[in-house]
Amino acid sequence: MTDSTNKADAANTIEWQDFEKIELRVGTVVAARVNEKAKKPAYVLEVDLGELGVKTSSAQVTVHYTPEGLVGRQVLCVCNFAPKRIAGVVSEVLVTGFADAAGAIVLAGVDRAVPNGARLH
Repeated sequence: MTDSTNKADAANTIEWQDFEKIELRVGTVVAARVNEKAKKPAYVLEVDLGELGVKTSSAQVTVHYTPEGLVGRQVLCVCNFAPKRIAGVVSEVLVTGFADAAGAIVLAGVDRAVPNGARLH
């Protein structure tokens, strides 16, 4: 590795306390509908996060998912961003995912059911 690579790695390194600030929790999608006001295709999701209650999210996940197929699915959410108005919806949590080779979002989730509201460790 070069010195510039080491400096870049050091600049991107976070402390454990930084990671602990991000509240990543699992929730179950209990309702999903098309967000008619969105400029880019999106769904409005209602996510049950256990003790945190049901939270709303606007998610651009229309390529790989249907509203019906999302209901009952557990998803990983960032729960401590400030609410943000997106295309007429107050998005309270960020549903996370990864871009596939074409740039469409594939949701992050769990491979076994866990309690709603469980925090990522």
